Parts: sequence; C-alpha cells; structure tokens
Amino acid sequence: MLNFGSELRPWLDSGRQLAVATVVAASGSVPRPVGTSMLVASDGAVLGSLSGGCVEGAVIESALDALATGRPRREHFGFSREDAFAAGLTCGGELEVHIAPAGGDGDDGGLPPALLSRLAAIGPQEPVALVRRIDEGGWGTLLVPDPQQFHAAGWLPELCRLAGSGAAARSAAAQLSVLLPSGGSGVLRLPSDVDGCTGEPPTLLVETRLPAPRLLVFGANDFGAALLPQARLLGYHVTLCDARPVFARQPRFAAADEVAIDWPHRYLAAEAAAGRIDSRTVVCILTHDPKFDLPLLRTALDLELAYLGAMGSQRSHRQRVRDLLAEGVRPEDLERLHAPIGLDLQAATPAEVGVSIIAQVIASRNSAATGQPLSARSGPIHTPAAGAAAHRSRPPAVVLSRPAGENLALTRA
Repeated sequence: MLNFGSELRPWLDSGRQLAVATVVAASGSVPRPVGTSMLVASDGAVLGSLSGGCVEGAVIESALDALATGRPRREHFGFSREDAFAAGLTCGGELEVHIAPAGGDGDDGGLPPALLSRLAAIGPQEPVALVRRIDEGGWGTLLVPDPQQFHAAGWLPELCRLAGSGAAARSAAAQLSVLLPSGGSGVLRLPSDVDGCTGEPPTLLVETRLPAPRLLVFGANDFGAALLPQARLLGYHVTLCDARPVFARQPRFAAADEVAIDWPHRYLAAEAAAGRIDSRTVVCILTHDPKFDLPLLRTALDLELAYLGAMGSQRSHRQRVRDLLAEGVRPEDLERLHAPIGLDLQAATPAEVGVSIIAQVIASRNSAATGQPLSARSGPIHTPAAGAAAHRSRPPAVVLSRPAGENLALTRA
C-alpha cells in the first residue's frame, strides 16, 4: 500500500467506497513484487496496477464483491493452458492477491479509514513500515513511523494484539527487528502457541519504505552530468561533489539533489562521520585525476558501501592500484572497487557511459545478474563494435512504404 503516495488523498476524499488489492505472494515471472497494491472504487475506477493488465479485470470484479459483502478475500492467479480465457499471467508466474474493503475498525478484515488517512499524510519519501495481518484467523494493522529505529521490546504489546498470542508476538518482534531496519518487505508466517492448533499460523504482510539511498558523484564533468538524472530515475538522492566551484556551479548539474563544493575525500569523510553514509550508498568517482582519486579511494575503501566505482583506463587503474597498495591499502579491499567503472556496453558518449555505470550499480545489487564489467576486459575499453560509429553518425532513416493492399505505413530502417 505504500506505492500510492500522494495520489491516495483525492481518492479518500471522493466519498466512494474503496477496496485495496495487494500482492501477498508471488512466484515465477511476475511483474510486480509482494506489497504492491491497487485501489478499486465502487464505481470501478482503479488506481495502480498489479500485473500490467493480465489479472486486473478479475481483481476489480473480486474487489467489487468484497465491497458488497464487507469481507476480505484471497485470490490466486496463475497460467492455465487448459482455459485460455481465464484471468492469469501469460508470463507463467503466480500471484496471491489479498482484497480488503476500506471500512470498519479493521477487526473484521477491512482497512480502517483512519489508517489510510495516516498513510495519505505521509510524504512519498518519508520512512514508514506497514504491518498487516492477512490470514483468516484475525485482522489488524500496525504502522511503524521509523523502520530503521525499530526496537522489538517497545512494540510487543501492539504485536501481541496483532498476532493474537505471546509466542507469535515475540517471533514477529524478532523477525521485524531484522527486516525493518534493512528495508525488507515480505510475508511472515508466525508460530502459534495454542496447544493442539490445527489451523494456519498467523500471517503478517510487511511493507517497508526507507529514506532514498544516496548516490554520490565525484566529478563535475560531462559524465557526471549524464549520470545525475539517470540515478534520480532509480530513486537515489543524488549528490554531486567537486572541489572546483567554476565547474560544479554550472546549470547542467541542476539534476542533482544537492551540489557540494569541497575536496572529495574531505566531503565523504565528513558525511560518514555525520552518519549520512550507509550500506545502501553508491559512490561513483569520475574525477579521473590522481590528486582527487587517491585520497578519495582511501577514504571510501574504509566504508561499508553498496557500490564503489572509479573511472579511468586500464593503464591508469593499474597505476592507481600500485599507488594504493604502496600506501598500505589491503589487496582484499581493492577487490570491492569496480574499475574501470561500468559494464562493457561499448559505450562512447557520456550518456551511454552513464547507462553502463547505472547498469553495473543495478547488477551489483543482484548476485544472479549477468554482464561483463569493464574491469574484466583486457586491452582498450573504448573499441566500438562494427557499425556503431555509423549508427551514431546519422539518425535512422524513416522509409515510407505501402505494402500491397494496405494503407501507407511508417517503418524505421
């Protein structure tokens, strides 16, 4: 439900009956993760999407039924070759969708209007966690305003009310103490302490939103200007840092959330000391100048970062490694450095280099991702593939063609 953002308030103020459909389980190839919600009004209007169109029609129908009965329900969607007209995921994945009316006090399975109103008042970048019980044995919700500061003991009474038993509450507290500070979301199945219980244990759906992770770009140059808007598209809070005011204050860096004019290593050390650098932080060093790079890398390699990359040729990086080793940097620490920075996309322009860097940042978050880093390449890193130069030198031609018996069509060569 945290994906609605500022769009939620007008829907709550419309006076219509509302139902919330939320993905509570997903397997295989599915377009949206657990926790994604869609809002359905009594007149059939919809806010959001669960599958990109595959199951929305059936979800709307179930949501209208839930509004009519005032009771929540659970729907399963998959792929069936036997019934080509059944609602399902053509990509072969499976979804479990929990559908609940927005009404009542929450004890009957509905979502309390007061909870939705509180969610609508929370800014889209503010941290928050929402915990909902979604099994048939009980209902309720819990809003945690600061997931990174979650302390299990302080929430035990609320969790006991939500989970229905002391053992389940303690289990929930232990799991949430790990899940919430890290920004995790998912479904928790809790143990039941009722002797002889044969039913399903309590089930909690957890959604967490942390402050936007930071991406620091060091180097006010063409590559930095191209990288800033791409990083913001991924939801990063982006900072550009350069020690040279004449470069850093140029309008082309306006896409940054903030611009810092300082020596890079000094700025990074100060931000780390202030607690504004964490394990989700991405650092991209584009200065390509040893007097900036070396002290900055020494500082960065002492920090726990999500990603650290530095621009430069294979030759300049080898010299950089020698210099850092001579200054006492451990070889195992250098293994965390992505240099030359980026994936091998045969990038040439600053915008293309920005894409290769962002692609590597994304790949570094997923151990299953594939892609050849430039650091694994031997020889020059700029060797455009055949035809690439010609492709960049002229735009693709637009050809007008009229196939026999058809109207005029536009095709792109």
